[in-house]
Amino acid sequence: MRKIVIAIDGYSSCGKSTTAKAVAAELGYAYIDTGAMYRAVTLYLLEHKIAFDNLPRIEQALHELHISFKRNRRTGRNELCLDGEIREDEIRQMYISNSVSEVSVIPAVRHAMVSQQQRMGRKRGVVMDGRDIGTTVFPDAEVKVFMTAETRVRALRRQEELAVNGEHVEVEAIIDNLTKRDHIDSTRTESPLRRAADAVLLDTTHITIDEQVDFVLERVSATLFSLAAIGG
Repeated sequence: MRKIVIAIDGYSSCGKSTTAKAVAAELGYAYIDTGAMYRAVTLYLLEHKIAFDNLPRIEQALHELHISFKRNRRTGRNELCLDGEIREDEIRQMYISNSVSEVSVIPAVRHAMVSQQQRMGRKRGVVMDGRDIGTTVFPDAEVKVFMTAETRVRALRRQEELAVNGEHVEVEAIIDNLTKRDHIDSTRTESPLRRAADAVLLDTTHITIDEQVDFVLERVSATLFSLAAIGG
């Protein structure tokens, strides 16, 4: 059966990553969390005390750092590795969330990450979630989904995720963070967060993760059926 690219874009804490992971597992596809890659760059810059406006040093750093993913056999999670070390928990911390949009807007960072993401998905058979997958990274993706949800619902979900990792943050602080990130991501010059013209909208405010997964899988099945019918 033909393998395709599934692009899941949208706002933070809409369930993109959880849905994408489940869809990838169901289909036997590779899963790539592009947001984690930008978080890894942010972590690297902060740890090496590289200012976000020091563009020459940032470009140098992009040649120095190495981002990869490793599957945890015990948990089944696809964990991000920065320079060979698993940093999955660190990149999910609130202090990274507070800075990641500022880093993501830097053209050199976006160019480097997009190039790497395109290499990762070149052979198809991949589920990729982020903010510009269907518009910039894989504008030819066969299935495109754009996810959204009410801001307070997203904040409560994010608060729960942080609590699982032992970080307790007031919901209003999370709402402020999400609002700031939404604005930066949607108004940046390089690959802004926007719904692709051919992406189907999925509002996750009042539906479960299982329903989200089923929605995407139905789109995949319909697409594969159509491709088979036309000999694609």
